[in-house]
Amino acid sequence: MTALPGETPGTGGTDTPQDAVSPPDEAGAQEPGAPEPEAEAEAASDGAAEASPVEAGAEGEAVDPASTEADAAEASPAPELSEAQAELAAQRELRERIEQRKAAKAAPIDAGAGLSGTAADLLAAVRAVESGEKAGSAFFGQPAAPQAPRRPAPAAAAPPPRTPAPQAAPAPQAASPEALDAVRAVLVAGGAPESLARPAVGALGEQAAEVLRTDPWQLLAVPGVRPEQADGFARALLGADCGPDDGRRTAALVGWVLERAALQGHTALDAEAVRAALAERAVSDPDAAVREAVEEGVALLFQEGEDEEPEEDEAAEEGGLAPDADTPREPVRILLGLDRYALAEESLADGLARLVNACEKAADWAEAAAAAPSPSAAELIRTTAAAGLVAHSGGEAARAEPAALIAAARGLGLRAFGAAHSEDGRRRLAAATGDPDTAVTLAGLLSGAQGPGRDEDGALALDLLVVLDAPQLDVENAAVLVEALADGARLVLSGDPGVLGSAGAGRVFADVLAARTCPQVVSRTPDPGPIGELVSGIGIGELNQVDAPGKEVVIVPVRDAGEAVHRTVQLVADSVPRAFSIPADETQVITVGHGGAAGTRVLNEALKQRLNPGPGRFGGFDPGDRVVHVPAPGRAVPGVVRSADAEGLHLDCGGVPVVVPQERVESSVRHGWALSAHQAAGMRWPAAVVVLPGDAAAGLSRPWVYTAFGRGERHLSVVHGADQALPHAVAEVPAQERTTRLRPLLEALPTPDAAS
Repeated sequence: MTALPGETPGTGGTDTPQDAVSPPDEAGAQEPGAPEPEAEAEAASDGAAEASPVEAGAEGEAVDPASTEADAAEASPAPELSEAQAELAAQRELRERIEQRKAAKAAPIDAGAGLSGTAADLLAAVRAVESGEKAGSAFFGQPAAPQAPRRPAPAAAAPPPRTPAPQAAPAPQAASPEALDAVRAVLVAGGAPESLARPAVGALGEQAAEVLRTDPWQLLAVPGVRPEQADGFARALLGADCGPDDGRRTAALVGWVLERAALQGHTALDAEAVRAALAERAVSDPDAAVREAVEEGVALLFQEGEDEEPEEDEAAEEGGLAPDADTPREPVRILLGLDRYALAEESLADGLARLVNACEKAADWAEAAAAAPSPSAAELIRTTAAAGLVAHSGGEAARAEPAALIAAARGLGLRAFGAAHSEDGRRRLAAATGDPDTAVTLAGLLSGAQGPGRDEDGALALDLLVVLDAPQLDVENAAVLVEALADGARLVLSGDPGVLGSAGAGRVFADVLAARTCPQVVSRTPDPGPIGELVSGIGIGELNQVDAPGKEVVIVPVRDAGEAVHRTVQLVADSVPRAFSIPADETQVITVGHGGAAGTRVLNEALKQRLNPGPGRFGGFDPGDRVVHVPAPGRAVPGVVRSADAEGLHLDCGGVPVVVPQERVESSVRHGWALSAHQAAGMRWPAAVVVLPGDAAAGLSRPWVYTAFGRGERHLSVVHGADQALPHAVAEVPAQERTTRLRPLLEALPTPDAAS
């Protein structure tokens, strides 16, 4: 094992035996006691209300309610309205806007233009569903009326920034008592627990009872429900009238497979993978099931890899030359995707191309660049002056460069702002710019609670926006953000490519970098100190020993998960405060998953007993408890419990008071002394304790280690029981690939001024 230097003050231990490293299987199954796969668990278990599963079907066995805690990680998140999702409610309008913009261009790029043969026919069928020519109301609502084209934001001075008001946690849309009663009756008739009534209405709408009667497999839209449970529910309602090849079942399964893939970050999935998943669920003709799902509008079909091949063949025939049979051709790839992600990616690609082409590039920022605090900051300022879209990459120290850009743009009289992923990131950016009014969170900017607000046309009233922590930007939020930028505005996406990706679907920052449709600035500012040196090595696949004379980096060997929990509590409560004068509430524990013998649940229970014992009289919480509030799937906001009353649980989330209604406390608030690396991304603490028990091996990867080890500013302790799994993950387990369509969409759009 590659050793890290030093020893923990007042602690000791021995090495643990090596654990086998095995990736999780396709179905997401875990060995007993193993932590949940974080990439899949974040969006579901952190954002959706935990729902009881269907307990029994006509021919199925009873389902243990405890088993659905892991199942919920594979289920679709509940459609709750967050700050960003308030904007996403207008997504159905975007297709009309896209078509309006494309019609105005000299060389329009129509989605699906590269399709031919059966694929083109299937896509035409999907568009017929969208236009109302075929029935598709079971899956999609009616599109809203298109809005008038937006004008560029006025150049007048920005209004004074608004002070954020105390926030109430967004609540799901209220369900009528009649709708709930009707759904309960259907659930009981199908052997399902009544507790699913409210999430079913949230997922399927006020007509959920009728939907479930006619199509019981729509129960798969409810978080926590698996196909075998929906099958039992359908058998109880339909009896002999249903079977494994029922069109309602196969269509729902296609949607479920794609929603499950979205929890792992994919915006589309290879058609072969979908067919294989259907075959595993006893569908006798997966090809026919996929075709029917596309025709019914459940999924969209995309074809990649055959561009320009027909033209090449025709040219060869005209020249009298036969194509070389030995010349390999790129195979045609068929992808399936959900409408919401296809729409978001097309809108985002179109919006980014609009920013690239609409920006005034004659700006003279030479003096501002000359006054920049570093060569990398000067390069970023010069590049932004000549481009509407810029990608900036670098580590933690490189965050000073976007701050310098914002300050320089403000000095030129421009309305410049920076948006961070978290409240902690916002505070650090404000400290770097020296002006708190320049820094916002992305959620606060989109909701209007922070930042410049909107102009008369609905666009954000700014000239330059820098988005920090760009790898945390999922495709839907990115589409909403870019749509809100006026023509002529500049956008800089800044982040560290080595960290974990977004909790939501997509890989926006990575796709923008890979497409090379805009200038890219790579910071030359290294992260300082032993922690910076360690993390930099991890980024290139090397777990190096670093010189840490002040015990900035410490390894704590442990034999088993029980000892890992004990050592972690000892570090947070005693060793780190004594050795570094860092109080316990400024030390963050990070572990691989929520489950397992040393996951967040077990660690949070142990840390609460030591640091803030109490009866949990406020729904399991006491004043002073560190918590994480999940207002929407994939978004985790650290906070502290202050009090509780009839309104709900009162939290202090980074200085912002938040009230969580009583009915949402159980589903959206959990203890936060220990977080997963996905939850901790975009934030930093004075000290971090990373826990790697033996059963964590399957969840480790280079991006995970890079992200977790980089969360401590002054001190990092590694409670290490994973033995050789740690260096193996750093050297040989890269980021999990996500299937997306944004990169080819960006490469296809006309961006004549983009850098090559």
